[in-house]
Amino acid sequence: MLGNQLRRDLRWLSRDLHWLKRQARKDRRITVSVLTGVLAFWYRQLSPADPMPASGPLLAISLGLLTASGAAWLVSAYFLAITARPQREPVEVLRRVSRISRAKEWAFCSLSAYVAWHLLQFVTALLVR
Repeated sequence: MLGNQLRRDLRWLSRDLHWLKRQARKDRRITVSVLTGVLAFWYRQLSPADPMPASGPLLAISLGLLTASGAAWLVSAYFLAITARPQREPVEVLRRVSRISRAKEWAFCSLSAYVAWHLLQFVTALLVR
């Protein structure tokens, strides 16, 4: 009786682990695409032809958002770099899944800081004119 229960539990754990690995691969692809997009957006927005705001507080907010987005981007890239090598133990797989989900969260934090910066530029352009 106990042996049957253990075999059933091991099958469920194996299925859950397989699902977590599949979800981690999906999250990793999402994270890489978000990080690539944020990098491309910042590169496009910070071209030398675009003037920075002349106002002191506005410049400080802009630089703060740029710094926050860059820091979040670096943290996310760090978590992704840690997960590059494959893990064999179930505990290592769970750590990898956790790090990938944290990388995804940080990538979206970086994207939200970019969106806030872009919204600030838009509202400033509306109010100035």
